Amino acid sequence: SPHPPLKRAPGSGRSTARKWSSKCCGRVVWGMECQAVLAEANMQFQSQDLMRAEESYSRFIHMCRERQQSVKCCAQDLAIAYNNRGQIKYLRVDFYEAMDDYTLAIEHKEDFEVPYYNRGLIKYRLGFFDQALEDFKKALALNPDFIDARLSLDQTLIDKKKGRKQ
Repeated sequence: SPHPPLKRAPGSGRSTARKWSSKCCGRVVWGMECQAVLAEANMQFQSQDLMRAEESYSRFIHMCRERQQSVKCCAQDLAIAYNNRGQIKYLRVDFYEAMDDYTLAIEHKEDFEVPYYNRGLIKYRLGFFDQALEDFKKALALNPDFIDARLSLDQTLIDKKKGRKQ
């Protein structure tokens, strides 16, 4: 593949993207149970226990959506959970479900460049070059030093010009 690999959200394993604080928005804004579920999901994701990680991310997302025990989840943590769950779906070749999760990550944190990049890779693979270009450009607008997004943008432009579909 001419593109670099998908990116994990910062703080959830190896990533070349910029690091984020382990505390959401500089403060703890949710209960210990919710924090434990997200930490467990990140550990499972890092150790490639993808089935359990997906279940844990889904549980965390559900807890946040339902606001169980008056839990208020940070947009950054929800975006990371959606992005990483999307990556798991991508690895299963569930491209449309993965794109849905990347879109939800973006909706929760519009200035988070990683899900734009990941969604752009899927759009590229599906042959939607114009849409992929939009996502890569947005990722670069948010983080001009995002080398993988720059490489993917350049490759997409080349392939679009050739009229090549992946």
